[in-house]
Amino acid sequence: MLTTHGSRQRRAKRARFSIKQKSHGRLRLSVYRSGKNISAQIIDDKAGKTLVAASTLEKDLRGKLKTGANKEAAKTIGQLVAERAVKAGIKEVVFDRGGALYHGRVKELAEAARAAGLSF
Repeated sequence: MLTTHGSRQRRAKRARFSIKQKSHGRLRLSVYRSGKNISAQIIDDKAGKTLVAASTLEKDLRGKLKTGANKEAAKTIGQLVAERAVKAGIKEVVFDRGGALYHGRVKELAEAARAAGLSF
């Protein structure tokens, strides 16, 4: 029997394998959702580097957000990572939900990133 953490890792590994098959060299927008925070980063898997990142743990966002664990925070992070990506010249990515369901905070982050200029 797998633990909750093991199950999440297994789902994330399965999702990333599928993404790698279909990405055709595009960058990956990876989302991490915990009980208290949410973060997103755009990763170049070929170089193994993070190009753009945003998180509710950033100092300037802590004062603005009531909590990092709601849909409003997810929208803010989605907009912020998309703005930073567009500024860095990144427009097309592949969405990696990281073992979480495409629902709730993860969905809000994705929709906000799309609205702010990223396409996936």
